[in-house]
Amino acid sequence: MFSRSALSRGARLATRRQGCSQLAQRRGYAAAASSSPSSFNYETSEVAGVKVATRDSHGPTTKLAVVAKGGTRYQPAPGLTVGLEEFAFKYTNKRTALRIVREAELLGGQLVAYHTREALVLEASFLREDIPYFTELLAEVISQTKYTTYEYHEDVERVLKLKQAKLANDVSALALDSAHSVAFHTGLGASLYPTPSTPLKGYLSEHTIANYAGAVYAKPNIALVGDGATTAALHKWTEQFFKSVPTLPTRALALNTKPTTYYGGEQRTSHTAGNALVIAFPGSSFGTFKPEVAVLAALLGGQPSVKWSPGFTLLSKAAASTPGAAASGTNLTYSDAGLLTIQVTGGAASVRKVGEEAVKALKSISEGTVSKEDLTKAIAKAKFDALEASQSGVSTLLSAGSGIIHTGKPFQIAETVKSIDSVTADKLKATAKSLIDGKASVAAVGDLNVLPYAEELGLKV
Repeated sequence: MFSRSALSRGARLATRRQGCSQLAQRRGYAAAASSSPSSFNYETSEVAGVKVATRDSHGPTTKLAVVAKGGTRYQPAPGLTVGLEEFAFKYTNKRTALRIVREAELLGGQLVAYHTREALVLEASFLREDIPYFTELLAEVISQTKYTTYEYHEDVERVLKLKQAKLANDVSALALDSAHSVAFHTGLGASLYPTPSTPLKGYLSEHTIANYAGAVYAKPNIALVGDGATTAALHKWTEQFFKSVPTLPTRALALNTKPTTYYGGEQRTSHTAGNALVIAFPGSSFGTFKPEVAVLAALLGGQPSVKWSPGFTLLSKAAASTPGAAASGTNLTYSDAGLLTIQVTGGAASVRKVGEEAVKALKSISEGTVSKEDLTKAIAKAKFDALEASQSGVSTLLSAGSGIIHTGKPFQIAETVKSIDSVTADKLKATAKSLIDGKASVAAVGDLNVLPYAEELGLKV
């Protein structure tokens, strides 16, 4: 049997080891917390005339994306961005679409193409050691794709019609598009997808898409962003494969590069598929980041942070008291403009009530009635949202690439977090008051007999 003294010495030793382990763990957490913002930053350089951003997360997989200045704001005619997106990873001068699919699957990779209002993104996710193949493939897709007639009719047109049918019944997307339209008119005001009633004949064909590709896929208009790759590896393969990418646009078609102007206004659309209301104001942009807007969006919120609780945000409280309604506040960030949006969906009467409560909440902020505790929570939430969005994923590739092609540098999270800490109650009050006193952009889709006008909400348009 073990003696008592032996057991007591063992207990003391175990306790001592546990204490050392906990201390080391706390030190590790503190170090991670203090260094996390800087670890999210990208290293930028120019390789073979292409702007390259790299961040190595030291994981087993890599994400690599070509971010091009080819979003809907730049298309000179409707449908061109969607058409160019659908032609991604189709036939090239070297590979068939079937070969691309089979090779990517054999390597365990994933290929995706998508667009925003400002960017067209071709993205590959793959095992870290396969970076040579996927770097070559992305360069090949943007410089050697064949824009064939049969692929246009069999694939591009077919998929476009399916997406149009889906959009036609998405009242939230329709309301957000309408809000952008009245806020910015052209450029950022263009719809993300052409609606079924949009005339595309004469604008969209394999020939016009090829012309648009020649204008978009040029070195001044693209950035290559790697997450999970070393700088040396990405630079090596970029130097080898991106030499074939045109240095200047190869087609006479000019992109729509008109600077964004905010107008404001109101648009109402009858619809039977549901009800949506969007209330929007000028927000924060990539070029001119406004930390007060980020904190204001966090304070408006809409989604609870803790299960079984409506949360502290003003919109979540308003929605909780109105069954069947959902509301959220978000700042949509673009290169030279931003749109702070309040989006409400649900039954017509519920949407109207929450819309009224949302405007009241914004006016209460402009009057300085926000408690110190709620302001502290909003600042913490804004910082968390910014840091979470900058972790490895789609949003960080997109924001880094968009920042490079529009401002010359990626959106750096460390600067954002630091500026959010400087927001005070007075700054937040002044920002909210300037929005309420200015022109709003209001879009209502659904039962217009019930949904409110901007004037009824107390807003100027």
